[in-house]
Amino acid sequence: MKDGIRIKVGELKSQFGIVKGLELSIGEIIEEKWEEALGPTPFPSIADLREWDLKILERYKPFYMPFCDLCCLCTMGKCDLTGDKRGACGIDMAGQQSRIVLLACCIGAATHTSHARHLLEHLISKYGRAYPLDVGGLSVEVEAPITRLVCGIRPETLGDLEAVLDYVEEQIVHLLSATHTGQEGAYKDFESKVFHAGMIDHLAMEVADIAQISALGLPKAEPNPPLIEIGLGVVDQAKPVILVVGHNVPPAADIMDYMEELGLQDGIELCGICCTAHDLARYNPKAKIIGPISWQLRFIRSGVPDVIVIDEQCIRSDALVEAMKVKAPLIATSEKDCQGLPDRTRDPPDEVVRDLVEGNTPGVLILDPRKVGEVAVKTALKVAPKRMKFKAIPDVEELIEGAKRCRRCDDCRRSCPNDLDIPSAMARAAQGDVEGLAWLLDQCIGCARCERTCPVGLPIHSFMVKAAEKEIKEERYKIRAGRGAIQDVEIRNVGSPIVLGEIPGVIAFVGCANYPRGGVEVAEMADEFAMRRYIVTATGCAAMSMAMYKDEGGKTIYEKYPGGFDAGGVSNVGSCISNAHIAGAAIKIASIFAKRRLRANYEEIADYILNRVGAVGVAWGAMSQKAASIASGFWRLGIPVIVGPHGSKYRRMLLGRMEDEESWKVYDARTGDKVYVGPTPEHLFYAAETKDEAMVTIAKLCMRPNDTPRGRAIKLTHYIDLHRRLYGVMPDDVYLYVRTKADIPITIKDEVLRLLEEKGWRETVIPDPTLLPRLIRVQKG
Repeated sequence: MKDGIRIKVGELKSQFGIVKGLELSIGEIIEEKWEEALGPTPFPSIADLREWDLKILERYKPFYMPFCDLCCLCTMGKCDLTGDKRGACGIDMAGQQSRIVLLACCIGAATHTSHARHLLEHLISKYGRAYPLDVGGLSVEVEAPITRLVCGIRPETLGDLEAVLDYVEEQIVHLLSATHTGQEGAYKDFESKVFHAGMIDHLAMEVADIAQISALGLPKAEPNPPLIEIGLGVVDQAKPVILVVGHNVPPAADIMDYMEELGLQDGIELCGICCTAHDLARYNPKAKIIGPISWQLRFIRSGVPDVIVIDEQCIRSDALVEAMKVKAPLIATSEKDCQGLPDRTRDPPDEVVRDLVEGNTPGVLILDPRKVGEVAVKTALKVAPKRMKFKAIPDVEELIEGAKRCRRCDDCRRSCPNDLDIPSAMARAAQGDVEGLAWLLDQCIGCARCERTCPVGLPIHSFMVKAAEKEIKEERYKIRAGRGAIQDVEIRNVGSPIVLGEIPGVIAFVGCANYPRGGVEVAEMADEFAMRRYIVTATGCAAMSMAMYKDEGGKTIYEKYPGGFDAGGVSNVGSCISNAHIAGAAIKIASIFAKRRLRANYEEIADYILNRVGAVGVAWGAMSQKAASIASGFWRLGIPVIVGPHGSKYRRMLLGRMEDEESWKVYDARTGDKVYVGPTPEHLFYAAETKDEAMVTIAKLCMRPNDTPRGRAIKLTHYIDLHRRLYGVMPDDVYLYVRTKADIPITIKDEVLRLLEEKGWRETVIPDPTLLPRLIRVQKG
C-alpha cells in the first residue's frame, strides 16, 4: 500500500477567479505485490465471523454470576432482572450481563487503539510515513501476522498501519453502538461481539508494538535480549531520580535522549513503573524497572523520585495528590490523563522548569514529548538538592505511636479487597513489633482503601512501607528485556512438536499479578511448567512479578532459563501491547509450519489453533477492561484463558460440558465423518480459586484433538502427575482423554486401564479435526 497523491498549488488564476493555497489529496494507492490469494474475510465486519463465534459458543456456553440484578443504564431504570424478569426495554439478565462484558471489552480495545493511534502519529511525525517496518530483519518474514490474518494486507511502512487503525476505530464505534438501549438483546450475539472486540484489540496492540519496535529500535525478536535491573533497591538514591509511569513510551524515550545529549546518562536515574518501564528498558537497557502497577504508591511515598512523569493507562487517579505529599513535581504528558494541570506545551522550557522548581505549580501538562524530556531533566537536576528525598513515610516511633491510636474497628480489613488482617498487625505494632506490617506489604496491592476508611486517619499503607523499609532497599532482581516478536525460524523448530503434542503446551502469563502472593505464585507456576519443558512466555506486570523471586541459588527465572520460544524457555515478550506477539506466534504456527493460507482467512486459522495448538493464557490477578479485551481476542482464536485467584470474583466463564458428548464432535477432514474427540480443550474461559487448581487446569487445557498418541501420553503424564501431587488422587476424568491405548502413559498403564474398564471406555479414532465443513477433503455422497 502506498500513500495517495497530494498536490499543492500556491496560487491559481483562472477565468473563475484566483485560488490560493489549494491542496488536493487522492486517498491511498493500493499496489498489489502479495502473491497469496485474498481469503474470505478481509477487514471483517461485526457479522462476518459470527458463524464461527456461534460454533464456539455452542460448545463453550457462557456462565454468568451477576454482581448486580439491576440494569441502570437508561433513565427507564432501575430494572429488576431477577428470575425470568425483563427490563423496560425487554432485555433479560443474560443479555444485560453479556452487554456489560461487551462494554468492558470496548473500553479495553479503545484504550489500546488510542495508545496505538497516538504512538503511530508521533512516530510518523518524527520518521515519516515511508519509514519501513522491521520487527526482526531476516528472522521475521511474517512481520504482522494478525494484520495479515484479519485485514488481508501486508504492511511495509508506518504509513501502511494507518489503514489498520482506521478499520479498528470504525469497528469500536459499531460495537459500542450495539450496547445502546433498544439495539442488541441476544446474549449470544453480545458474546460474538465480545470476540470481535477482542480480535480488533489484538490488531491495535500489534500496530502499536511493531511501529515502536521498528522506529525506536526496540529488540527485534531477540531470544536473549539483555538482562535489566528491576526492584525498588536498584535506584541510586544519591542521584536525581525521574520516575515514569504508564504505557506510552515516547516521553520517557525523549527523557533518555535528552540525558544522553547532555552526557547525563550516568548522572540521573531514570526508572519506571508498569509497561512504560518495560518499553523504556527495551529502548535503552540503562533504564531501570521499579515494578508492576501496584507499586506506585509505595515508591512515590518513599520520596525517592524527584520528578514524576505520567503518560497513560494504569496510573493512579490521585498521582498528583501523592506527588504533592512528597514535594515532587508531576508532569502529565497525555491528553487522556491531564490531572487538572495547566497546559504548558507552548511555554518556553526554562520558564516551565522555574515554576516547577520554585513550587509555583505542583505540576504541568506538556503534550510535546521532546519538551517533556528537557523539562523533566532540568527540573530533576534543580529539585533534587532542594527535596533531599523528602518522603511521606513516618519514622518508626511515629508508626508505633500511630498504631496505639488504632481503634481495632476492623473498617480497614473490611475495605481491603484482599481481606488482609491489618488490625492484628497494628496491634503488634503498638507493642513495638512491626514485622506484621512488613509482611502485609508483600500481600498489599497498594490501593490505600484502608487509609480512606480509617476513622482516625492513620496512613496505614505508609506504615507498611516503613515497616518493610529494610527489605525494600534490598529488592534487586534481573529481568530479561522484552524480546518482541517470535522468530519465524523458532516457529519452524517448534511447530511440529507443538502440533503433535510432543511439546506439551505454550503457557502465556499476562496481566497484573496483584492479589496476595500473586507475584510469587506466577513465578512458581512459570518455573513448574518451564521445568516440565512447556514453552513459557510472559508480558506486562506478570513478566515483572515473575522476576522478583529467586531460587535457592539466587537466580531469578530469567537467569535460570533461556529466553527462546522453545521447550523449557521463559521469554519476556514485552509490555501489554506485546501480547499481540503471543497471538501472532499461534497464528504463525498455522501459517509457517502448517502452511495454511493466512491472508484474510480467520476462520480456518482459528479452527487450526483450536484443534491443534496447545496454548493457554493465564491472567493471575485482577482483570482490567484491557485484560478482558485481550482475553476475548484469544478466545476467538480458540485459545483458552484461565483467571484467578479469587475465581468467583470474575462473574463470567465460558465452560464446556464434558458430559455433553455431542458438543465434542468434530469433522474428520479426511472422511467427513463426525468424530468424538473428548473435551479438548474442556473450557475456553475458566476461573480458578487457587494456584494448585490453575496448574492442574493448565495441563488439562493444553490437550487438543490432533495430539498424536505420543503427544497425548506426554500431556496426560503432566496432567495426572500434577493432579496427584496437588490433589492427592488420580483425576477421575482421565478416560475422557484416552482415545486409544497408545495414549496411555506407559509408567501408569495398568492403573489407567483398570480405570478405563470401570468407566466402560471405548476406543475412538484420532481424526484430522476441523469444525469447518468446507475443509473436508472427501465429501460423502
